[in-house]
Amino acid sequence: MKRFFYIMVMALALAACHTTEENYKAAYDKAKERTRDNMGGSFYDKAQADRMRPTEIIGGDSVRLIRSYFNVVDDKYETTKKYGVVVAEFDQVINARSYRDRLKKNEGFESYVVYTNREKKYCVVVQGYDEKGAAAVFIRNIGQYMKMKVLVPRPYILQRL
Repeated sequence: MKRFFYIMVMALALAACHTTEENYKAAYDKAKERTRDNMGGSFYDKAQADRMRPTEIIGGDSVRLIRSYFNVVDDKYETTKKYGVVVAEFDQVINARSYRDRLKKNEGFESYVVYTNREKKYCVVVQGYDEKGAAAVFIRNIGQYMKMKVLVPRPYILQRL
C-alpha cells in the first residue's frame, strides 16, 4: 500500500512540473529584465549612444570614423583605399555581396565588401578615398550620389589600419 502511495505521489509530482511555452516566455522575460536592471538601463542607452556618436570632426562635419583592421572579401587588399564609406553592415556574406552587386549595377560605384575585425560584420563600402575629407563630403551629400537605401543608421568612414 505504501509503495502504491509513493508511486502515485511521484506521478502527480512529475505531471505537475511539465513546461509550457508560457513558462518559457515568463522565464525569458524575467531573465531579460534582470539583465537589463543589473546592467542598468542608462548604461545600455549610453553604450548605444557611444556606438553612434560622431568620433571626429572633418571639414566642419561630425563624422563617425572607425579605425579597424579588415579583410577584403572578394577583391584584393591593394585595391582598397585608406578611407571607405560604409553604407551597410551584414552578418551574412551573401547579403553583403548582394547589396554590393546592386550598388555596382544600379548606381555604378566600385563597391567592395570587407569583414571588420572590430565590428565582426561584413561591411559594404560604397566608395573608397585616399583622403578622409573627401569621404566626409561624400557622406554629407550621400543623398545626391546614391539613390539606394542606406542600411546603417548613419553612414560612416572605415579607416584601414
